[in-house]
This record gives sequence, C-alpha cells and structure tokens, in this order.
Amino acid sequence: MILLEVLTIPVDDPVAFTFFTGYMAMMAASVFFFFERSRVTGKWKLSLLISGLITFIAAVHYYYMRDYYLSTGDNPTALRYIDWTLTVPLMCVEFYLLTKAAGAKKSLLVKLIIASVWMLVFGYIGEAFNPEGGSTSHSVIYGVLSTLGYIYILYTAWIGEVAQLSKKSDNPLIQKSVRILAWFVLVGWAVYPIGYMCMPGGWLNIAFGWEPSSVDLFYNIADAINKIGFGLVVYNLAASDTERLAESTQ
Repeated sequence: MILLEVLTIPVDDPVAFTFFTGYMAMMAASVFFFFERSRVTGKWKLSLLISGLITFIAAVHYYYMRDYYLSTGDNPTALRYIDWTLTVPLMCVEFYLLTKAAGAKKSLLVKLIIASVWMLVFGYIGEAFNPEGGSTSHSVIYGVLSTLGYIYILYTAWIGEVAQLSKKSDNPLIQKSVRILAWFVLVGWAVYPIGYMCMPGGWLNIAFGWEPSSVDLFYNIADAINKIGFGLVVYNLAASDTERLAESTQ
C-alpha cells in the first residue's frame, strides 16, 4: 500500500497562505487576460497575450514554490529567480509594445531585456552564492551590480526613451498607462531590493536583524500586485482604446 503525503497549509503561516493565494490569483488573471484578448482590437492582442503569459508562468512557478516551501520551510530562491528571469523581461516587453506605434525600435526592446536579465543574474549570484553565514562584501558588490540594471529600466520608463516615446504618441491613454507602469517599477519593484538586503550579509539583515523567513511574505504579495497590476493596466488601455475606436466608426 502506497501512502501519499498530503501537504497542508498551517493556519498560522501567512507565507504559506500567500504562496497559495498568489498561485490562484495569478492563474485566475491568466484566464481573464487570455479570454479578454479576443475582445480588444488587433493592435493590442499581443500585449494582452504577454500579460497572460506573465501571470501564467508565475502561477506555475508558485505552484511548485508553494510545495517546496511547505516541504522544507526554506526560501525557494532558485525557483523564484527562474520565475523572475522569465516574467520580468516580459514585463519590459510591455513598455516596447505600448510605445511601438510611436516609433519604438527593436533596439529599445533588446536594451530593456538585457537590463532586466542583468539585474536578475547579479541578484541571483548575490543571494544564492553568498558564502555560509553571509558576506556583506559579496552582498553589496552583486547588489550594486544588480541595481544598475534596475536604475536603467527606471530611467528609461520615467525620463528616457520609453517616456519620450509616450509623449510623442499624443495618445492620452498610452501616456497614462506608461506612467502607471513606471510607478509600478519605482514603487512595486522596490520591494525586491529590500528583500535582497534582508538576506544574510545584507545591510538590513545586519542593521535590524530582519530575517529572510519574512521576506517571502513580501515577495509573494509584491509579485501578485506587480504582475497582475501590469496586466490590468495594459487591459484597461486595450479595452478603452477598442471602445474609442468603436465609437469613432459609428
């Protein structure tokens, strides 16, 4: 007789709870974006497809991260960075797609993807390969290198090429959407470097004793808000623009 181990979610473990709700929320968002894709005008279909892929990829990873956490009680660092390495570049693709009509070139897309991968690779090295006990110098060096990629994306979204193309589009819907996504990068993505600094050797871990065990809670909430939020901003733009075009043809 084969006994199957049943993983349960402790009622007093908010981290396990957010792993499960994050998985369900992002899977539900994926279904929504995929179904709504057929209701928007052709130029926005790819943007909604990307939004659905972001939340779907994250949902699959959260399914495995939930089980890993419940089985071991440890941070699913490798699974989380695999998720981010796939989904964060796709989130950057949204900036390109939103400004493509205003003249965005593929070089912008390439630069955003390189910056996002740069940010994640150095972040992973700094977090996953820190010597036993936590080396502050290791954490700082790779944290700074990772932050360079983040600053580039932030600059591009607020002041640089994406912001300039948004203004050039003369479309208030695109301008508003790009600005909201830029706020997500500025505020929503700021949670991740805070979590990084809570790891052994990180500044917040040393200064205030913040432990990585509590970081997953913030990561999970931030992931759901950022990834679903990105998609909802794109959906609102696509739906509003589709409605505007429909009214203009009547």
